[in-house]
Amino acid sequence: MIDETAFIHPSGIVEEGAVIGAGAYIGAFCYVGSQVEIGIGTVLKSHVVVNGITKIGRDNQIYQFASIGEVNQDLKYSGEPTRVEVGDSNCIRESVTIHRGTAHGTGMTKVGNDNLLMVNVHIAHDCVVGNACVLANNATLAGHVEVDNYAIIGGMTAIHQFCIIGAHGMVGGCSGVAQDVPPFVIAQGNHAKPIGVNAIGLKRRGFDKDQMQTIRNAYKILYRREKTLEQAKAEIEALAKEQLVVQPFLDFFTRSTRGIIR
Repeated sequence: MIDETAFIHPSGIVEEGAVIGAGAYIGAFCYVGSQVEIGIGTVLKSHVVVNGITKIGRDNQIYQFASIGEVNQDLKYSGEPTRVEVGDSNCIRESVTIHRGTAHGTGMTKVGNDNLLMVNVHIAHDCVVGNACVLANNATLAGHVEVDNYAIIGGMTAIHQFCIIGAHGMVGGCSGVAQDVPPFVIAQGNHAKPIGVNAIGLKRRGFDKDQMQTIRNAYKILYRREKTLEQAKAEIEALAKEQLVVQPFLDFFTRSTRGIIR
């Protein structure tokens, strides 16, 4: 179904069965597959391919040569009906690729709301990107990666399969991430190592001085006091009972499977 207020350029191809929402814009030489849903007000500027079982929310800006929902690069994929889901108000720049999930993963690759995916970003199968994240030019997520809310990944950085980048964390450019990056932490290098707390980002997001000091204290427990990981977890758990601002560390530890950068 194509809403009567949607615009389809004469050179665009929208396959029968696709759903195009009110006020959506399908620009020149775009291709939209038959199982695709494009939300209200979303713009495909030109030369964009959206294929597979893919749902894109409202008010997204998708630039030329982006490819969303195509067959993933997992050699075990055999055409199963897996999905891509993109939320609202994302800016997806030129040549971004977002591949569909796999049957042996979650079956879905998911991008949340209000994200900026810069030129040449690659989001592989079964990845989950939260809300308000920034992935700079040529950032690459291998399969099954999770990027939590407000995380920033620098340009030319590669994230290994199954890694987690914690909320409010930041990975510097030209890094290689082989283990999980805890929330609030800045990581840099190949392989990436912790170098401090993302204080500038936290300040911009409204964390006050006391909250930021508590987060720094948790960071010191984890990285500066020569404790084992289990000892650090126990101390941060005790701290979280008094200061809820560090609770994301505990939530992160329960999800971490590859171990954390140390």
